[in-house]
Amino acid sequence: MTARAAGLVACRHCARVWPAGTVQCERCGSHLQSRDTHSLQKVWALWLAGLICYVPANIYPMLVTQTLLQHSESTIVGGAVELLQHGSFGVAGIILVASVLIPVGKFMAIAYLAISVRRGTKMSSGRRHHLYEVVEFIGRWSMIDVFVVAILSSLVQLSVVASIHPGPAALTFALSVVFTMLSAQSFDTRLIWDEPLQESDTTG
Repeated sequence: MTARAAGLVACRHCARVWPAGTVQCERCGSHLQSRDTHSLQKVWALWLAGLICYVPANIYPMLVTQTLLQHSESTIVGGAVELLQHGSFGVAGIILVASVLIPVGKFMAIAYLAISVRRGTKMSSGRRHHLYEVVEFIGRWSMIDVFVVAILSSLVQLSVVASIHPGPAALTFALSVVFTMLSAQSFDTRLIWDEPLQESDTTG
């Protein structure tokens, strides 16, 4: 049985349960709402913004290296391939997992959860809730590529001899991670435990 079926409403911030119809949580002062009727619209809007930013993040250079002899630019996948060629299999694997597999997996998982709330699915509500928790947990690790670029940029600055700078993809990748994190946070997980929404339920 859900809190809603029992005539209760839970605070999404402190988890305190109150009788249905209570407007404000007396513990933390947050606004109480049984279900966020505009949750899916916010999820899809932020999801789409993250996807749009993710495309240039994989097309444009993530890292720009300048030395006396050459100027090179590396994309996320291109940089991982170069590391593989130099025998750094572990680092290359981490970059590919954190910068490609995890972001793509997050896009697929968030989309699946949003669609399942609308149309239903064979996966149980408990397993879908666990899937959401996994998405929330691994979301922060998607930023590892940006962290690596920032560290290299600060360490490798040898005046005219050699320098490393973030490429255009660093900003768009960071924005993509932020938008997908906000998209996941906008998802009202209580919808997972309800019957599939009808069109009128998501439009207000």
